[in-house]
Amino acid sequence: MTSASSNPADDLPAPGATQDLLLPGAAGDIEVTLAAPRVPARGYAVICHPHPLFGGAMSNKVTYTLASIALKAGFYALRFNFRGVGKSAGTHDEGVGETEDTLLMVDWLRQRMPAASPLLLAGFSFGGYVSVRAAERARPNLQISVAPPFGGRFAYAERPQRPDCPWLVIHSRDDDVVAYDDTAAALNAYDPPPELVTVDGAGHFFNGRLGDLQSAAGAFIERHLAWP
Repeated sequence: MTSASSNPADDLPAPGATQDLLLPGAAGDIEVTLAAPRVPARGYAVICHPHPLFGGAMSNKVTYTLASIALKAGFYALRFNFRGVGKSAGTHDEGVGETEDTLLMVDWLRQRMPAASPLLLAGFSFGGYVSVRAAERARPNLQISVAPPFGGRFAYAERPQRPDCPWLVIHSRDDDVVAYDDTAAALNAYDPPPELVTVDGAGHFFNGRLGDLQSAAGAFIERHLAWP
């Protein structure tokens, strides 16, 4: 585990390498894993993990899969632990402080990328909500949300603004944590609604169906973002 260098160019790992960092945040250090693509980078991605109070962390397999998808598509992929998780300082803040954590990660990586590099912002479950909440200020070029809690028992009172970019939501009809029908109804209230890809038999954690998640997200990225 290392801290960021004073030279921004040194903070990005070599092609194909992964680097662990502790970056300064509003609540203290933020634990980060940053991976570089093997090919010349076409952009950068920030991935948000599920709910910290239910065991969510950047090591979650869906979060890891989203980062792997971004990496395969030629993006730097940054995963991080929200405040109070792992080596990240602070305590859970009901999505408010976590949004600030996300924006700090976006800004840190944006400062180290060439101008106009596209940003992919993605998240799973609680991280799907936080990443959409952050989108208003982060201004991503693409947004991917997996099983975001926008309706039903886990929905937050605040309805985030629609990201001003192509937006993909991937959800399972038999999700036993974030109800599919509630989420679909909430998403349909957006104008325009996001693209919704339904995966049957995946539950909330996409057990045995991560390949479907990879296919849907990978196709979405290639459809909306051509290689330079």
